[in-house]
Amino acid sequence: MSPSAPAPDGGWGWMIVAASFTAQLLAYGSPQSVGILYPEWLHAFQESKGMTAWVGSLVSGVGLIASPICSACVDNFGARPVTIFSGVMVAGGLMLSGFAPNVQFLIFSYGVVVGLGCGLVYTATLTITCQYFDKRRGLALGIVTTGTNIGAFFYASLQNELIALFGLSGCLLIIGAMALNLIACAGFMRPLNMPGYLVKRKAALKRNAEEQLFEKPPLDDQKTPSGQNAVEKTTTVAKEHAVTIDTKDSSVRRDDNGTKRGFLGSSAIVKVLKQKRQAYVNYTHSLANMLQDRVMVAFCIAIFLFSLGAFPPVLFMEDVAQSEGLAEDICIVPLVSIAAITGGVGKLVLGILADIKFINSIYLYAFSLFATSLALFFIPFAESYVGLQVLSAILGFFSGNWSLTSYITTKIVGLDKLTEAHGVLMLFGGFGIVIGPPVVGWFFDWTQSFELAFYFSGSCVLLGALILFVVALPCWDGKKREGDRPEVQYTSNCDKVASVA
Repeated sequence: MSPSAPAPDGGWGWMIVAASFTAQLLAYGSPQSVGILYPEWLHAFQESKGMTAWVGSLVSGVGLIASPICSACVDNFGARPVTIFSGVMVAGGLMLSGFAPNVQFLIFSYGVVVGLGCGLVYTATLTITCQYFDKRRGLALGIVTTGTNIGAFFYASLQNELIALFGLSGCLLIIGAMALNLIACAGFMRPLNMPGYLVKRKAALKRNAEEQLFEKPPLDDQKTPSGQNAVEKTTTVAKEHAVTIDTKDSSVRRDDNGTKRGFLGSSAIVKVLKQKRQAYVNYTHSLANMLQDRVMVAFCIAIFLFSLGAFPPVLFMEDVAQSEGLAEDICIVPLVSIAAITGGVGKLVLGILADIKFINSIYLYAFSLFATSLALFFIPFAESYVGLQVLSAILGFFSGNWSLTSYITTKIVGLDKLTEAHGVLMLFGGFGIVIGPPVVGWFFDWTQSFELAFYFSGSCVLLGALILFVVALPCWDGKKREGDRPEVQYTSNCDKVASVA
């Protein structure tokens, strides 16, 4: 990559924020409110709840699992091309889903294609926002990431109305057409730094130009200057030829007889392989050392269990209301919309609480898991739609603890390993999101009741809270991990770290 340009902290950066906010709203609006579509798919395809749940779980988990690939794409090609490509993916996946003949096709078109497109959008928008802001980076990222919550709130009601007017297929086609506006959002994402592939291309062109300059000296240089004899001319040509050989790539060499040897015959490929192997070994050692920290391991387990248990209600709450006969004469705001808007509030409130000096961020995260587990345990006892609305609001608020992941990760492993550790955490969270809804659906298919399913979800989240709380106790090493909480400079490699919405 080229040297990073200074962040303007304003100016065109606010246009970047507006475009990124709109891009996340358009991309994540339907996936975050997939609970509205889930009952329709159950009715249309007559498949089991466990099988149908794969659609909603994959669209949210695939982007997290593929986050390293998404980061590499943005790093090499830039935010604008990636956003354009992801807009085509999201729109195409949604439109294909409108013609899905079965759930298996829907798992691919909606779960995988749309999920990967959303992952690319999220990484691209956070990357370019980080590049344009330094001192106001937190504010800019906070505005951008609320796009997912606003999108879920808006799309939940919109999809209800579109299904009533045009049916399920018509709804997905219209939503897909709206997603094409991601391409327009990409037009505002003017790159501040040169993408990686352009840097490599520029370096390659410069290297080729230098090689041609050495290999083909000007004709005037080949003429013998006046007063220069044949011996001096031969010496000069030999020196020039030697320079040419030394400056050329090591892929062409000459042996003792003067014949050329190919690239495979040189040691260049061996050196490259050794460098790649050493980089892999260093990464493996760094990852192993990081996972020796017991709090880091406990945090990974807690995020996995939280994702496993807390995500299914987003998918199943509307189905629970309809199955229990609580969805009659309800208000126009669906449960998914309530969880989405309170989730945005939770991000802001929990983020502010984490900045208070005497509050331990790890214990704050554990408390959010404990409160989530209680709400999950109370869902089977809800006897009215109002009760489900209150529980949805509680679940949504404490799901805002995703905003604490990068903060806590920095406290545990330090700023230098933030990118690597964050990728590991997102991998655990992604697997939990992918597995959770099908497991809860299978519990319903087995018992024909949501009670045992939500007890299982609440138990998973509660177990994660207990593990993290106990392992983080200062009595294990005789000192508090956060202590006086030294100041942290959040200025490193933010363009490669994407926090979860």
